Amino acid sequence: MFDIGASELLMVVIVAVVVIGPKDMPLAMRTAGRWIGKMRKISGHFRAGIDAMVREAELEEMEKKWREQNEAIMKAAPQLPTAEEMQAPLAPAPAAEAADISSPDANTSATDTGSPDDTRQAELNLPPPPP
Repeated sequence: MFDIGASELLMVVIVAVVVIGPKDMPLAMRTAGRWIGKMRKISGHFRAGIDAMVREAELEEMEKKWREQNEAIMKAAPQLPTAEEMQAPLAPAPAAEAADISSPDANTSATDTGSPDDTRQAELNLPPPPP
């Protein structure tokens, strides 16, 4: 990082011993260690804050893409019936129509079963059940 070689480090130690003195050297080293620790702590905190901001920006970008894709899917998908529409009860047939339903009609063929489930599926525009 600072590109300090062994000879340069030795020169700094010799100058520190001469200037500070051997008696005060441990105190000076402790003070220097504390300062270095504080600087590392501040730089780590700063780096963590920057990383959090980057993650939040990426998250917002991903949420925006998700919303766009969701809107595109919702526009492309056919409108499906809601839960209320699917569970709506059948209207009771009037007495005259009920008599027509119970007796075979001229419009129905012998192959048409006319089960209530088929009429319910036709009313809700549902596809037929799989075989």
